[in-house]
Amino acid sequence: MNRLISILLLLFTSLILYAQPDGDKILKEGQLLYRLEKASWYATDYLLEKFPNKGDRIGGYLSYPGDNNKIITIFFERNFTSHVLIRFQFDSLPKQIPIGIDTVYLIANQTENDLIKIRQDALDKINTNSDKFFSFYKNSSYNIIPLINQNERKVYSITGPKNNGVVLIGNDYLFKYNAENNFISKRKIHNSLIQLPAKMDSAKTAVATMHSHVISAIIDPTDICTLLLYRDFVDWKLHYVISSKYVSIFDLEKEKLVIMKKKAWEKTIRK
Repeated sequence: MNRLISILLLLFTSLILYAQPDGDKILKEGQLLYRLEKASWYATDYLLEKFPNKGDRIGGYLSYPGDNNKIITIFFERNFTSHVLIRFQFDSLPKQIPIGIDTVYLIANQTENDLIKIRQDALDKINTNSDKFFSFYKNSSYNIIPLINQNERKVYSITGPKNNGVVLIGNDYLFKYNAENNFISKRKIHNSLIQLPAKMDSAKTAVATMHSHVISAIIDPTDICTLLLYRDFVDWKLHYVISSKYVSIFDLEKEKLVIMKKKAWEKTIRK
């Protein structure tokens, strides 16, 4: 009897742990998206400044993890996507100046061809919007981030602001593909677009901002990516994501994520 009780307790504990959201996985993917998008930002600025003659030929760009945890950013030709116009290499945490530049006539490698294919497919679906699935907002644009690892192929689409002084959360999408780069599915990550002010009124002090989740139970990788991209331009250092079951608390400076049951969080704020 005692053995049966022990087994049941062990099973119950395992089920509880299994049911907990995997915050570490979400955090790591959000940090990766941030590193990739940061490299794309810096590469775009560098290319426009140092290689303006290539601008008219660009069909698109993307970043992906390279060897030794480096980040590679490529710009490919508009009418010949397998032709890479320029390839940059950045440190694991990209800085403004790339550590490597290759401008010799380049043919995309297999990884780059795969990333280009799923990126362009996702972008085409957004631009055609034949089923009215995607939403478009003034003073914003889509940023397309393809990812390939051993287990899956997918593309994130994140909405970024064209104006300074705001941080946009939401209007983001996830596309999934099979091993042959064929489209499988798409889904909305958020139901709407949320605009957060980067700076607060001088009469106010804000330690944190927040938004609510309807679709996801906890913070999404796209949330983490966006918050890290703009952390140097905002007054606040914490962000809360509140759903019906959980509260996710993300520290922008320390890149730490805490996920609590909503009931437990409500008890702490009442004290």
